[in-house]
Amino acid sequence: MTRLLIVEDEERIVSFLVKGLRAQGYATDVATTGGEGLALARSGSFDLVILDLGLPDRDGFSVLRELRAHDRRLPVLILTARDDVYDTVTGFEEGANDYVTKPFRFDELLARIRARLRDSGLPADITTLEVGDLALDLRTRRARVGERWVELSAREFALAEYFFRHPGEVLSREQILSSIWGYDFDPLSNVVDVYIGYLRKKLGLGVITSVRGMGFRLEKSRKPGTE
Repeated sequence: MTRLLIVEDEERIVSFLVKGLRAQGYATDVATTGGEGLALARSGSFDLVILDLGLPDRDGFSVLRELRAHDRRLPVLILTARDDVYDTVTGFEEGANDYVTKPFRFDELLARIRARLRDSGLPADITTLEVGDLALDLRTRRARVGERWVELSAREFALAEYFFRHPGEVLSREQILSSIWGYDFDPLSNVVDVYIGYLRKKLGLGVITSVRGMGFRLEKSRKPGTE
């Protein structure tokens, strides 16, 4: 299993990342200080590091600098509120493989993590998810309904992937919002219902069902008579 190290001291973001990444099949460990993060990163036990710059004991750049003196190959993705061009350039010059600013959307972060893991030469992940007679191609980002292929927008695909990775489970609106739209998204928004409506039109009306008072579920097999 691919192991990710999260070096971040903000509890809300840590909880959001751990929940979302574990749901995608990644093993995660957390360090809340630069010293702890550096020690863990140098252990050789991780496939990628997600590094905040504003750590309580030291600046994230110094962590990255010391890590690169020890290991030039371990992918490091900086995740920070610093959006100044100088900081971005410094991050890459110090050896970061990618740079994402807060606030961020989980689906974008996930795509960047996967890209950096591919760059590092790790074995390819599963490329197709199947549930009943439905399939989701992670490379072309299209869905197959029976023998028919349908195109999905970027957000529709992210939502479909989340359901396909949790078939038969009831997913609450809050879970979906935090995983697909980000930890800072308005919890009162109806955007989840809107996009589930889009998916139902493309995948079939019996595919994603509503569970009263709880959320939504991707059925492992479609109900008779539905498309």
